[in-house]
Amino acid sequence: MGGMGPAPKDPSQRARRNATPASTRLPFTRATPPDLPSDFEWHPMTQNWWKVWQTSAMSELMSEVDWMYMLDTALMHHQMWANGHWTLAAEVRLRVAAFGATPADRLRLRIQWADADKRDEDIPQMVPVPARERFGGLTVVDFGQGGVVDRGPGGDGGGNDS
Repeated sequence: MGGMGPAPKDPSQRARRNATPASTRLPFTRATPPDLPSDFEWHPMTQNWWKVWQTSAMSELMSEVDWMYMLDTALMHHQMWANGHWTLAAEVRLRVAAFGATPADRLRLRIQWADADKRDEDIPQMVPVPARERFGGLTVVDFGQGGVVDRGPGGDGGGNDS
């Protein structure tokens, strides 16, 4: 006898098949991070923000198109700081998230620092110590009877005194 509920759908009729979607592979050309255009007076916060992006590790993954997108984002960043247009902050946040601005963004994008594995290797490995060595000197006390129940190895034979 079968289980409860309707019979499963025919696999050819399922909407979700968990198949790997096809992707297009393109050659990557890393772009040299450009300077902000000099024919515009940029807010100092935007100048600092741009320098951070230029020198960040994420800039290694950016193409010329990405830098053009970031230039548009820089203009929004400038408007935000120079003119108090704080409603642009949400858009700036979304745009920089696409490039891994925060630790959470990098997790979502599956970006990992190259030296993370090296740092893991530098952590001293714990050598397991047998429980008798770690806890051998402890004495178990039965507070209900007020006496020592077990003195452990080297005591009275390690047995129960009750």
